[in-house]
Amino acid sequence: MKKIFTTALVLMLPLLMMAQGWPSKYNGVMLQGFYWNSFTDSRWPKLEAQADELAEFFKLVWIPQSAQCSNSTSMGYDDLYWFTNYNCSFGSESQLRSMINTFKNKGIGTIADVVINHRATINDWVTFPTEVYKGVTYKLLPTDICKDDDGGATLNWANQNGKSLSNNIDTGEDWGGMRDLDHRSENVQNTVKAYIKMLLDDLGYAGYRYDMVKGYASQYTGIYNSYAQPEFSVGEYWDGNQGAVKNWIDGTKVNGIVQSAAFDFPFRYVIRDAVNNNRWTNLGTSSNKGLCQENNYRRYAVTFIENHDTEYRSANEQQDPIRNNIEAGNAYMLAMPGTPCVFLKHWIAYKESIKQMIYVRQLAGVTNTSNTYNVDMNAGSNYYVQRTVGTRGTVLAAMGSTAYNIPSTFVVVTSGPNYRLALSKTTETAWASKPSGEYDGGFDVSLTAVSQTDGAQLVYTLDGSEPTASNGTKVANGSSVNINKTTTLKVGLLIGGAVSGVITRHYTIDNSVFEPYEITVYLKDPTVAPNNWRVVNYYTWDSNNQQFNGNWPGQAITDTKIVNGVKFYYRSYQITGKDYYMNFVFNQGPSNVQTEDVTYVNKTSFFEVTTQTNKYQVKDVTDQYLPYLDGVTGDVNGDGEVNIADVNALIDMILSGDLDIIGDVDGDGEVGISDVNAVIDIILNQ
Repeated sequence: MKKIFTTALVLMLPLLMMAQGWPSKYNGVMLQGFYWNSFTDSRWPKLEAQADELAEFFKLVWIPQSAQCSNSTSMGYDDLYWFTNYNCSFGSESQLRSMINTFKNKGIGTIADVVINHRATINDWVTFPTEVYKGVTYKLLPTDICKDDDGGATLNWANQNGKSLSNNIDTGEDWGGMRDLDHRSENVQNTVKAYIKMLLDDLGYAGYRYDMVKGYASQYTGIYNSYAQPEFSVGEYWDGNQGAVKNWIDGTKVNGIVQSAAFDFPFRYVIRDAVNNNRWTNLGTSSNKGLCQENNYRRYAVTFIENHDTEYRSANEQQDPIRNNIEAGNAYMLAMPGTPCVFLKHWIAYKESIKQMIYVRQLAGVTNTSNTYNVDMNAGSNYYVQRTVGTRGTVLAAMGSTAYNIPSTFVVVTSGPNYRLALSKTTETAWASKPSGEYDGGFDVSLTAVSQTDGAQLVYTLDGSEPTASNGTKVANGSSVNINKTTTLKVGLLIGGAVSGVITRHYTIDNSVFEPYEITVYLKDPTVAPNNWRVVNYYTWDSNNQQFNGNWPGQAITDTKIVNGVKFYYRSYQITGKDYYMNFVFNQGPSNVQTEDVTYVNKTSFFEVTTQTNKYQVKDVTDQYLPYLDGVTGDVNGDGEVNIADVNALIDMILSGDLDIIGDVDGDGEVGISDVNAVIDIILNQ
């Protein structure tokens, strides 16, 4: 009998070790670290630089697909490379690895955007790249493309060009943008398994967000995850019907075990209708409220209220956005079970408010499997109240009208237009009215005791030390503390000589006054060989997405300057804030001759147009030319040396009428022949 039991246990171990779709009782919050065309805000170095701040609030950051795609500037949904060439629109492979490693060291897991429904091709309609990874060659074949891809257009092309596709039709929805992969194919399955395993084991990702899972049967997500064993997996099953999303989750089961969570689209649509129309009772009356309120599925619900597909992009691409009450929508989401996913645009625009909401969730101990109940809703007053029970306390989310009276057993800790979040007094914690963060100038922080003990005091320190009955400043509930320099505030409840419920806030205070300054952006002359552009235009927009120089293709640039013997086009801009910057697309007018986006420019810079793929690539050559900017002309005649011969070349240029090539070298406020003598002196002394 003992032998039989041991054998049975051994046989069960692989099942016990299998992926569980999403961890149970998970208390983390995820950040969608991008929006559509977020080529500046989602750059790997920029995200990495925020690791300390993000780590206080998020346990997961979902980033765009990180390999090179078929377009040089891409959001990742025209995926081309899987194993090689991880230099993409958001940074280089080394920058990607650095960011993922930094995140991991700070306790943040990075979620990969996995696009395996379809794949881009090279050279023709059906040819995929050949990739070698760790000595193994991976190549998808035309026979790995679904027979009915692109509504039959791919098959017609294949027949005309002597190619063969798979004999299998698509197991999901067709999409004509790229070639739909046949997941019945053993080659596809083996390649996908190796690819997603590499994402975990080599690049260091923590899990996956599967794109467009409606495009192939849910069983394949199950197959892939049971092989790779990610701790986190979420599928984009874009459907507002709760039953449809549940069926997809159940379809990922392997040996009866769910292998992936799903984005809670039903939840998103209920919130959209409530916040856009100020109909808060919709949150309770809808029969399709979301997976996060379903006992058997809330564990697998990744809730969100906006993403890169639903957001407002432009007047021509309005999509299906949250138009009103964005803060309130986030407050409700963060007070509910499931795993909330905050949208990057919302994080940037409402950071202080969202931080406070996340603190509420953390202090109450709300998890993805917490119980939640409707407390009250009143159509006449149009309010809705939800109570979610965490491991440490209870969160009360009062949405809409303030007609609802918060019970005396709760304390409202953060609020805004159409929302109030309250913590139960059983939470027994201190609260501060300002979250951690960087602030311009000082401010007052109000301290609150969330406690069942009437008259509970608070004790705080401003040097990062732990507050105790004998260490720190004792104050009454509701007192304020002035913060006027970079400080670590720690504050706790002081009850009966014991300190509990300590919270920590890190405040960075910038008291400096920003002085606007001018930058100049130079472009090495692309009108000569090998590029031979007809004209030079700068299409420019700033960090606030405001256009400069008008609509596409921007402004024709005619100002030129010779720097170190090389002709540059240039234009100057004013930098008006410490987080302000300019972005560019260099082009030759309304044609397809344009460069990739050049972003996050906040200092005088020199650029050079290099090779052309789909768009021209741009190289930053600032270090090469900036030292010669202030009139030190250098190798004017291009003979590889700086000597008196350059003076003759310089004089020839000046006699042709272009004195601006050297600038005001002698500092007399004018550009004239006297500057030539100054340049001669400089050259002779080099």
